[in-house]
Amino acid sequence: MGTRRSALARMQTTITERALREAWPGRTYETVAIDTNLGDADKKTALHEMNAKNLWTHELEVLLDQGKLDLIVHSLKGKIAPNMPTQLPQNMKIGAILPRADARDAVIIHPKYAETHKTLATLPEGSVIGTSSLRRSAQLKLRYKHLKFANLRGNVGTRLAKLDAPDSEYAAIILAAAGILRLGLGNRISSNLSSNPDEGNVLHAVGQGAIGIEIKSEDIATQKLLEKIQCPWTTKACLAERSLMRTLEGGCSVPIGVETSWRKVKDGVATGVQPAADYDHAGAAVQGESRFTDDLTMKAIVVGLEGEESAEIQLTKKVATNHDAEEFGIEAARLLVEKGADKILQKIVLNRRIIEEQGGA
Repeated sequence: MGTRRSALARMQTTITERALREAWPGRTYETVAIDTNLGDADKKTALHEMNAKNLWTHELEVLLDQGKLDLIVHSLKGKIAPNMPTQLPQNMKIGAILPRADARDAVIIHPKYAETHKTLATLPEGSVIGTSSLRRSAQLKLRYKHLKFANLRGNVGTRLAKLDAPDSEYAAIILAAAGILRLGLGNRISSNLSSNPDEGNVLHAVGQGAIGIEIKSEDIATQKLLEKIQCPWTTKACLAERSLMRTLEGGCSVPIGVETSWRKVKDGVATGVQPAADYDHAGAAVQGESRFTDDLTMKAIVVGLEGEESAEIQLTKKVATNHDAEEFGIEAARLLVEKGADKILQKIVLNRRIIEEQGGA
């Protein structure tokens, strides 16, 4: 099993290994952890200024192609996408997607504010918020006009240390809740961000909270092993999200936010489409005895870089198969385009080209 060397990547691999051991206890599992040159070496450049879409995958994919790995464990968020040659080689595919953890973003307030401020809305005007995500900063600029935003790179531990430093410029930082919970740092979360108005009306990244496993397309043996640990509900939801992003030609560096949720059934009655409210110690949604219908709701947004304009949609459809999920994402993308998402994205591409031509100013 190949993975990046970061603590979070190793934890995600441990979760995958644990699931495989439970499904196939008689097998031997070995982890190969490496630092990827593009994504891990450069800790300063903002992600949206790094052109490569496979920042964290290339070296691992070379090992997979050479037969030195059987699979690669990824955070699905913005890293890999099915049927996108620029991100995933044509001879490789996503073999499985594991049950999704808490997909929301988490707000972590600086200790000096933590006792009196729990949300971004209550922070003083001009407070600086650290994030590496263009999606987050664009949406936050749209929703929180009184705040300022600064680029913040590094692994989870590095970012927390920068926040906690006595001379820190940050009043808060934003991280994926799933990563914080998987590392056992849930006590640092001050509040969460979601489509709920009480949680800022900020949507998460495509694939956030999900673990994707990449394999060679013709590796039938490994595919069969993974069938026992994949989650069909998470898979369909994430495929719809990835299809949306692919149709809009997005990547890590495009401000596309999304939120998907299944309508639940309890005693034969649909009980709503809001995301699960309770999560276990690793950030996995606690569903109890509830089952899901095939009704999938997607909320999606594309935002201008400075939060100056946006296109938003909400759509609910029957999604019974992976093919349905792909088609759902395409339809959602078309609706966004009708609302002006294509024009917003064109402006972003144009602005980047101008900056590059001026030497990165």
